[in-house]
This record gives sequence, structure tokens and C-alpha cells, in this order.
Amino acid sequence: MPRDKPSKANTRPDHNGTQRAQFESNKRKIYATQTVCGICGKEVDFHIRFPHPLSPCIDHIIPVSKGGHPSDINNLQLAHMCCNRYKSDKFTAKQEFSTGIELVSNRNLPQSFDWKSV
Repeated sequence: MPRDKPSKANTRPDHNGTQRAQFESNKRKIYATQTVCGICGKEVDFHIRFPHPLSPCIDHIIPVSKGGHPSDINNLQLAHMCCNRYKSDKFTAKQEFSTGIELVSNRNLPQSFDWKSV
């Protein structure tokens, strides 16, 4: 007789908790205003649907597991699903530029894998 695995409840507030409504609202705003993947810098095609690796999704710039806010629009960006999966819960350190503005960048990830051949 097979054992049933205990189900692990998803405790992230942007998935099914207090932040879900705000996350969905911000997701719609990002889909309406952004067209470029915040990770690889390439155009995102909104006609491609999940589960295709190049389908659009929302990426947390500072991962929730690393203390990033789950629904703040300043912590969300448009991404390809494959880029977001590859990035996982990594992020790069804040960088200072001559303008004095601090930015968090995820563009230092490898960009050589061709997902269209998959």
C-alpha cells in the first residue's frame, strides 16, 4: 500500500495569504507596462503561454526567501519563466553608479542558453 506524503502548505503571503490581492494587481500593472525581461534583457512575448519556458512571469528582484517584499511593485519585474527559474533565489549585490542611485541587478546571469531549441 503506497504511503501518502504529507502535504506542505504554501505559506508565502503572495501565493495565498494577505498579500495575494496586491500581488495580482501589481502583476497586471507590470504586464501592461513592461515588455523586456528584467533578467536577460530580451523581449517577452505575451502570446506564449505557460508551461513554455519563454512564457511571461513575475520575478521578485529581491527574493522573498531573502527578505524581499512579496507584493511591493518596486520588488517585482517582468521575466521569462526560464530566466526566473534559473535565477531561483539568487540576487546580485546593490551597485552604485556615478548618479548616486543604487540599483539591484540580475543581469549578470549567463545568457547563452538557447531555450528555443528545447
